[in-house]
Amino acid sequence: MFLLKLIGFLALFRSSYQQFPRACATAEALLSKECCPVWDGDASVCGESSRRGSCQDVSVTDAADGPQFPHSNVDDREKWPLVFYNRTCQCVGNFMGYNCGDCKFGFFGPNCDERRESIRRSIFQLTTAEKNKFIAYLNLAKNTVSTDYVIATGTYIQMNNGSTPMFRNISVYDLFVWMHYYASRDTLLGGSNNVWRDIDFAHEAPAFLPWHRVFLLLWEQGIRKLTGDQNFTVPYWDWRDAQDCDVCTDEYLGGRHPTNPNILSPASFFSSWQVICTKSEEYNRLETLCNGTGEGPILRNPGNHDRIRTPRLPTSAEVEFCLSLTEYETEPMDKFANMSFRNTLEGFADPSDGMANRARSTLHNSLHIFMNGSMSEVQGSANDPIFVLHHVFVDSIFEQWLRRHQPVGAAYPAANAPIGHNHGYHMVPFIPLYRNGDFFLSSRELGYDYAYLLEPGQRFLEEFLAPYLDQARQIWQWLLAAGILGALVAAILVLSVVLTCRKRKRRRSSYEERQPLLHDSDESQNLNYQTTL
Repeated sequence: MFLLKLIGFLALFRSSYQQFPRACATAEALLSKECCPVWDGDASVCGESSRRGSCQDVSVTDAADGPQFPHSNVDDREKWPLVFYNRTCQCVGNFMGYNCGDCKFGFFGPNCDERRESIRRSIFQLTTAEKNKFIAYLNLAKNTVSTDYVIATGTYIQMNNGSTPMFRNISVYDLFVWMHYYASRDTLLGGSNNVWRDIDFAHEAPAFLPWHRVFLLLWEQGIRKLTGDQNFTVPYWDWRDAQDCDVCTDEYLGGRHPTNPNILSPASFFSSWQVICTKSEEYNRLETLCNGTGEGPILRNPGNHDRIRTPRLPTSAEVEFCLSLTEYETEPMDKFANMSFRNTLEGFADPSDGMANRARSTLHNSLHIFMNGSMSEVQGSANDPIFVLHHVFVDSIFEQWLRRHQPVGAAYPAANAPIGHNHGYHMVPFIPLYRNGDFFLSSRELGYDYAYLLEPGQRFLEEFLAPYLDQARQIWQWLLAAGILGALVAAILVLSVVLTCRKRKRRRSSYEERQPLLHDSDESQNLNYQTTL
């Protein structure tokens, strides 16, 4: 009941984040190849009147790609975003966004001059109210149509090179599902099932960790814009040494259905969700893109997976070995890389020796395999809300490695990585534009940290006191009233005690004045005043 009320209240808000800006999904914008919308704050393009940014030519890297993708000029994602736009808003200072109307990660306020560090916590450290709010936010995002962005339902060629736009509305949550699909889909080469599969702009290469870092930051920022809750942070699930899916309960992200183990319990809010972008083979056969149409319920059957490929969930020892690897990336910079921190954490290399192993799925990959459902298919894996909790924890391991080894920027490859993964390549399909190498840095520079990585004192405050302080903020009016009432009661009690003491003192003084100060007997004359007093 609480969640239903909260969802109803939050439905008053309408906003979202990412992909093709609605203002740029027109024939005019596509034919001119210019995506420089007006910022409503000052009614100028890119907020130029307020010195937020300006419309500029897009500069793309000319560094050589690796040999994994032998084609050229056949995929809309090559040299992103030039196929669609060669001019976009270039923001300055702390401003960001497709029209420079947002703040850079870690900055807040109307002028983006308020620096703040957000702390991501374990979902099991959230209070009941925080956990319910998180679930309500997910449901709101799933059921709220984005007002700022749309998705492409056809390739640029299918759009007649821009003269016939093919875009569609989508919900805030599904927008991110679609982006994950779009970054990892196969290349359509023309003809039924004529595709190139060895291509992925978000996986199996160096950009895996920076890409998902930006994806999560945008997802987090999108929820803040949608709800107006600027204190929201995405939680994580620490799956090290877990024996089962701890978050797979109706209290959290959905338990098992009592009669069908492949779907979620009807007691879970997520049982009514419809997945999108899960039929990759059908898209390839029809030479089309995912259009955001519902394709059935979330599938999940944790533990009933291929145990030869993934014997169990990752252990603390495996994570620690991964963190001990000193090289972020090694040749050939794909899923066959040996002794690569990225490849080992992604799960294509064995976390006991760092050697690539095609027969095993470990660390990050093992969670996807273990869930045995929607999470197990790369392109549509973000349909399951566990995806977010899982990848937030993967990002925290990436953050541990960065802090432990403190690599220089040159540790991220500038050239010869698979297409889309070089240092200067713009991440697909984000607009505004972000370069891979720009996010190869500590999370603290991006305005967030993890509770379990804090210093002991800070960690105690965040993990144990913060939830109660948050509850106190929510009921501060009642606490203030109780404090004032308590002060009044205390003042009355103190006044009563003082008056009582004064009355007793007067009575005692009156009694003592009626007694003789000295005795008249002869015996008393032998005593001095000091003794008598």
